[in-house]
Amino acid sequence: MIKPADLLVANLGPRRFSSPLCLSTVPGDGIGDFVPDEARVRHVIELPDGRLPAAEQDLLFEKAGPRENIFFDPSQTSVAIVTCGGLCPGLNNVIRSLFLELHHNYGVAKVWGIRYGYRGLNPAEHDAPILLSPAFVENIHRQGGTVLGSSRGPQDPAVTVDFLVQRKIDAFFCLGGDGTQRGAHAIHEEIARRGLPISVIGIPKTIDNDISYVTQTFGFSTALEKAKEAIDGAHAESKGAPRGIGLVKVMGRDAGFIAAGATIASQEVNFTLIPEARFPLEGEGGLFEMLARRLDERQHAVIVAAEGAGQYLLDEETACDASGNRKQADIGAYLAARIVRHFETIGQPVNLKYIDPSYMIRSVPANCEDSLLCNSLARHAVHAAMAGKTGVMIGYWHDSYIHVPIPLAVASKKRVSPESELWVAVEACTGQPRWR
Repeated sequence: MIKPADLLVANLGPRRFSSPLCLSTVPGDGIGDFVPDEARVRHVIELPDGRLPAAEQDLLFEKAGPRENIFFDPSQTSVAIVTCGGLCPGLNNVIRSLFLELHHNYGVAKVWGIRYGYRGLNPAEHDAPILLSPAFVENIHRQGGTVLGSSRGPQDPAVTVDFLVQRKIDAFFCLGGDGTQRGAHAIHEEIARRGLPISVIGIPKTIDNDISYVTQTFGFSTALEKAKEAIDGAHAESKGAPRGIGLVKVMGRDAGFIAAGATIASQEVNFTLIPEARFPLEGEGGLFEMLARRLDERQHAVIVAAEGAGQYLLDEETACDASGNRKQADIGAYLAARIVRHFETIGQPVNLKYIDPSYMIRSVPANCEDSLLCNSLARHAVHAAMAGKTGVMIGYWHDSYIHVPIPLAVASKKRVSPESELWVAVEACTGQPRWR
């Protein structure tokens, strides 16, 4: 259970400098406002039975935003930005907005880009950082991927902090998922152990949308658009052949938000398979039987499977990637082979087209919605760092930006609940059975 102490935000010290931002402390004067340090956002705002449980009455997140007084002298400040883990639409947007806020609005002296993830903080890797400039970031938001490069896996926090000290870095922005944020927390702890005035701020990144205390992560909206395009293609393929099946595998190692969201957006899916909901292949009411019924009635079908769905059907994969995530067995290829074999065995062959758009989805430029989100997350991260906040990730909760202590952010992952409005909408759109 979360306690009020879990929501406390670490600060580097007294804020002795006035913010250079031309904002106001007077509400209603027509000028954008500074956010007082006392501003809070409730952890819970929905009351299913009309009452707020006593244990949750004091759970309040610190509201993010620009502070009137700041910890760092911008003219003497140097910062670094790192992008870690898999690619995601919007990474370059975040890099660009971080730089623009730091350089133009705060007047920060130097902004460094770390090459190839956390490995770029290890001098032994010989990946020299890049000094960012207006010319460097001018058009990067129009590109997919990350101009800084990325990699998986942690580095020794002691080596990382030595690098930050040697480079005279005052604030460090870490763009990545839960593994990246765990690495950021380890760096923060090493900094705190040494008593150094260096801010560490996390910015949540994953197309899977599975980071806690972030209603929607950047890249997710773009991923839905591209996944829908793949589903629409699968639908066309399925209708173009007798007893046609279009099978699409999308990303979603532990959570099925892309599969669920793209299903609803497409309105052409008949079966959606996600990690959070088990489904039987064989037997009465199983996928094979329901698929046969669909083909008999309509001559075509579309299936969407998240990469983490149905892992219990396959031989367990024990290997992990460099970030410590357990690799998933290929549910898409498995389903494609099993479906074809099943219908051949019963003398009702099918025409199955298997589409895996995973890497295309995550490597494209951000769409409009994600671009807006990237900009807001980046600028709130800058405000937090300049105010001397540290060891926090920028969250987005109840339409407000908040400071989430990183240990709380990585304590659990967001999942699709079978009782949620999202999953009920999936069942309504597909008409699939309520497998339990």
